[in-house]
Amino acid sequence: MVNAIAKFFTNLVNRFLPDPLVFAILLTIITFVLGIAMTPNSPLDMVKLWGDGFWNLLGFAMQMALVLVTGHALASSAPIKKGMTKLASIAKTPAQGVMLVTFMSAVACIINWGFGLVVGAMFAREVARRIPKSDYRLLIASAYIGFLTWHGGLSASIPLVAATKGNPMEKICGLIPISSTIFTPYNIFITVALIITLPFLTRMMMPKESEVVAVDPALLQDDVVVTKVVGKDATWAERIEESRLLAFVVGGFGIVYLGMYFLQKGFDINVNTVNLIFLTAGILLHKTPMAYARAITAATRGTSGILIQFPFYAGIQIMMEHSGLGGIITNWFVHIATKETFPIMAFFSSALINFAVPSGGGHWVIQGPFVMPAAQALGSDLGKAAMAIAYGEAWMNMAQPFWALPALAIAGLGVRDIMGYCVTALLFSGIIFVVGLHFF
Repeated sequence: MVNAIAKFFTNLVNRFLPDPLVFAILLTIITFVLGIAMTPNSPLDMVKLWGDGFWNLLGFAMQMALVLVTGHALASSAPIKKGMTKLASIAKTPAQGVMLVTFMSAVACIINWGFGLVVGAMFAREVARRIPKSDYRLLIASAYIGFLTWHGGLSASIPLVAATKGNPMEKICGLIPISSTIFTPYNIFITVALIITLPFLTRMMMPKESEVVAVDPALLQDDVVVTKVVGKDATWAERIEESRLLAFVVGGFGIVYLGMYFLQKGFDINVNTVNLIFLTAGILLHKTPMAYARAITAATRGTSGILIQFPFYAGIQIMMEHSGLGGIITNWFVHIATKETFPIMAFFSSALINFAVPSGGGHWVIQGPFVMPAAQALGSDLGKAAMAIAYGEAWMNMAQPFWALPALAIAGLGVRDIMGYCVTALLFSGIIFVVGLHFF
């Protein structure tokens, strides 16, 4: 049954899902029209909001581009390749490969979402090398499906922001400690249930042997040689470029800084920390500055989708937030909720808004002012209300191709190759989220 559902959605996606850039443009137009129809804003007001917000995510876009290129460069180093090859060898069959990729990605995303996105896709490529008869589309989809766990993990943006002084909701509902969000029975149930069930779900999505789409060998080729042997007649400039000492010095800076950072702030991992870890480890494992530079150059080829699409989503987010459209949509769900159904209504409202604002932090800004006061008025658990917003964002990522861009860039695939499987995971994982929010 699961395989038939996955096949149905794959065919549907192949017919109707446009390229992610076109998808972002269509969402821009839809948000623009709804903003005019449902709020007091004029067309010129909405255009101004769009333009004012268009560049708001430049810093975040750079962070995500660095997550991709530094993670890719790290994974292309000889020691990491060897480690992934050894780990991938655990799987002996296509079914085992799919399950292993899903499990590893889900666990990695609990540690950190950026780490999980990159490592999951890299590991899927390695499994494809080891098991040529695997369906490459499903392997990469499995790596992205593991992303469902991220908002229950250690880098979950909404619960971490909710516990941070000065966040936008502090004056409304106070600080919400992570003991009331991440470290709760319902979150532990949801996260563990996803880790256990998702590998079996992706295994059941496997196509028949006659329908398997094998990987194009060209996508798995390491076509860039990063190491360079310096000859006896090399100039001083060439020798310093290939100096191991420089790589070790820079790597030492990174290690010392990260050591001080974690001693002062504990296990506080954010995007910048992940990027510094990736960069430090990458330059040390590639051993010379120019070897690392060549690895980075090879990795940058996959950043085009991030660079061009993030500004469109920044414009959409500001239109949703400043026009009041996001609040109107959220209130539709909140007003029909009772104390018992409130977390589920907040979950589905977050999922709907995620199509236009695929960002945890953006959800907190748009939905928090409506969801949290309503939770207080109904006497609903504030921590669960915050996590409902977080879960809705994580869940609907399976139908929103925004966060798949890094994995697709690494894999060399298009969005239509994987989204049918992801939508199938959306349907089945939704049961886990609803059960966790309602019964725990």
